[in-house]
Amino acid sequence: MTARTFLKATTAFVFISVFFKTSSALAQIPVDSIYSILKKEVDNKRSKSIIVGIVDANGRHVISAGVLSDKDPRLPDGNTEYEIGSVTKVVTSLVLADMNLKKQLSLSDSLVKFLPEYAKPQDKNVSDITLLNLATHTAGFPRFPDNHYPKNLENPYADYTVEQLFEYVSRFKPDHKPGSQFQYSNTGYSLLGQVMVKVSGKDYESLVKERVFSPLKMNSTVITLTPELKKNMATGHNEYGKPVANWDMPAVASNGALRSNVNDMLNFVAANLGLMKSDLYPAMELSHVKQVKKGGDDAYITLGWTLLDDNGKQILFKDGATAGYRSFVGFDKKKNRGVVVLSNTVNDLNDIAKHILDSTYALKPYQYQWTLLDTINSAAKLKGADAAITLYLRLKEAKNADLVFDERVLIYAGDELRKANKMDDAIKLYKFNLTEYPNSTQTYESLADLYTRTGHVKMAVDVYGKLLKTDPKNATGIWRLKRLSKP
Repeated sequence: MTARTFLKATTAFVFISVFFKTSSALAQIPVDSIYSILKKEVDNKRSKSIIVGIVDANGRHVISAGVLSDKDPRLPDGNTEYEIGSVTKVVTSLVLADMNLKKQLSLSDSLVKFLPEYAKPQDKNVSDITLLNLATHTAGFPRFPDNHYPKNLENPYADYTVEQLFEYVSRFKPDHKPGSQFQYSNTGYSLLGQVMVKVSGKDYESLVKERVFSPLKMNSTVITLTPELKKNMATGHNEYGKPVANWDMPAVASNGALRSNVNDMLNFVAANLGLMKSDLYPAMELSHVKQVKKGGDDAYITLGWTLLDDNGKQILFKDGATAGYRSFVGFDKKKNRGVVVLSNTVNDLNDIAKHILDSTYALKPYQYQWTLLDTINSAAKLKGADAAITLYLRLKEAKNADLVFDERVLIYAGDELRKANKMDDAIKLYKFNLTEYPNSTQTYESLADLYTRTGHVKMAVDVYGKLLKTDPKNATGIWRLKRLSKP
């Protein structure tokens, strides 16, 4: 056993041995099974690392597997920082609930009341949108505004501005009556943040620190990393295990900009369960109230949370993702038990989290599907796009059952070439992918964007036109085509 292997094995055992002291009270599945699940999923390349925190009346415990990155073999612990993505939304909704209870604003307030004059909407139906609609994803806003054109695709929200957000709102036209239909929206939560900033007179990070993090002693939950927190930050990874950049989201922080760790998020869960006393508990209880049906099953939306309310269960959870991380925070109000799961790879981990929270939820063992991509990437890096395409066709002809052929393979291979500044090769792979998948909107978007960034405006216009024939309601494509068509 190497020193590195011994360190990993010993540290993992420390977590497990501590966990065992109260495992009969804490866990619905055996603790060794939890560790085995994490280790197996890390070995199967679902993530570079997965860390789990569990809390109930008997205490809290942490268990993990994996490494912070290939270059940093440390096992994550309760202080390891991760981007938590849309879990940020339940913090935003908690502050909203608290401000509502303190009469600083009302859930029934119209969004328009808080907009600057230049952002007053052209469509009168937008006047019916309330803060409650924003918090329950029933305002009708899309996942993200169409006027988004980042300078850096690896940090896509860093230069998106409040002015752009409000410009979008000024011309937004709802497809349906506000409050009538669930439609998940980062846009809505971005606007909620701006409302709370205006009412409080504080920037978003200062506001949530004052109202939530300081009272709950969540001192490592931040947007702006200190040098010490940076040292504890796990490197993010994409679906196939490549390191990716961290995201900055200054104008839209309230929908997904927070970084945190398991220890802090266990405080948050414990407070929501009433296991940790807090003056925020009334606001937390308000944020748990069932508001609207989410879909065809027994899932509902509260203020920020998804509520599973069936067969005697009352489970609330929120998951999140950025380019290189996944997160899950959930708790069972009937059993007074909560779970936090964080990962430094973007692949989904909800099945693991729900299974640990309630063992009746089935696990979906991960199968790595990017062997073909790894092979294509190697060929493209060494010999260029033509060699990669030749290899792809040969492998496709061989019909190897172990290789998964998916439109994303050549998109991601093209993305890697773009990141390496091999633009012509990236364009070749995107164009070839359209011969394989002629209705791939993602490929049209990637190709048109790359043509734009390399100054081939006429080609970009042509590709956006083809995109809109395939996907006529593609809002981003419509906006970008108009932008390119202007003198």
